[in-house]
Amino acid sequence: MPATSDADVFASPWSHLPDVLRTHGYAALQPGPRVMVLGGVHGNETCGSRAIERVVAQLDAGELTLLRGQLTLVPVANPLARRRMAREGERNLNRLFVPTPQGKEPADYEARLTDLLCPLLDRHEVLLDLHSFQSVGEAFAMIGPRDNTGTLEPFARAGEEGLLALHLRTPRVVEGWLDVYAAGLAQRQRAGVAVDESAVDFGRGTNEYMRSRGGYGVTLECGQHEDPAAPEVGYRAILSTLRLLRMIAPDPNEAPLPQPQLLRLVSVADRLHADDQFVRDWATFDAVAQGEPIGQRADGTLVRAEADGFIVFPNDEALPGTEWFYFARESERRLA
Repeated sequence: MPATSDADVFASPWSHLPDVLRTHGYAALQPGPRVMVLGGVHGNETCGSRAIERVVAQLDAGELTLLRGQLTLVPVANPLARRRMAREGERNLNRLFVPTPQGKEPADYEARLTDLLCPLLDRHEVLLDLHSFQSVGEAFAMIGPRDNTGTLEPFARAGEEGLLALHLRTPRVVEGWLDVYAAGLAQRQRAGVAVDESAVDFGRGTNEYMRSRGGYGVTLECGQHEDPAAPEVGYRAILSTLRLLRMIAPDPNEAPLPQPQLLRLVSVADRLHADDQFVRDWATFDAVAQGEPIGQRADGTLVRAEADGFIVFPNDEALPGTEWFYFARESERRLA
């Protein structure tokens, strides 16, 4: 995002947000699922915070009633990043999301937040993490791996996770995050970039942590950062999650579930030089044909689509050595 001026920061309703992790907890008398909803993991993504605050207000006013289970809502997971209205405080909170090893001091601000958030997640079994993205594009959900017993991300609740994603009613659902992140690290190694063996852990975020604890989670990308409709997307998603799990009353007027397009991330291209440029303004999920130019390197080399597919998360402000864009293809997976 463009640099934020001091005037912009102090005009923000979050400019005086203290370094306190504010949570809202609700527990029904009837047992049921334990659900956590996160917003503001990245400070410049405000739609989730607004959606959560709306649900909190309705629960507190009695307009919504929790029928069973437990619900924890965290409107702003990264207060420092929110004060700055920047993606990060000192680093990306949604990377290396693991507790600090016992006996060691947290390495940075986000590590201290993670040490607070991980015990909260440990007490839950379902996570909905609300985000937005920089480029223009429609809302979509991101899910984890299929059931597997592998070493990268073993998992046994793909059916429940897929059903949750389906009920978020986005036009697209995307899989393959950690696989492509690990492949991106291997790609850097082949290019001669020094990569620590534990670097793959930096690709593990909130949902990966929840899966590692026996639960499941979905990331909802509610739309572009400034899209006025994004908070409504997040709000509806929270209600849909709670209805699916029978934690609030059903909606008698609920429309039939759509059948979203399912895509799989297959590769990532890094920006190698500040003069690497896209050949045009791309939006997330723009379709490209095999061989079609996507960008041009500083030395004039064209970066072309490896197959028929889709651009995801194009970032024309990416720093050299970081992700420039992701590439996705149609997936044969079915959610339900």
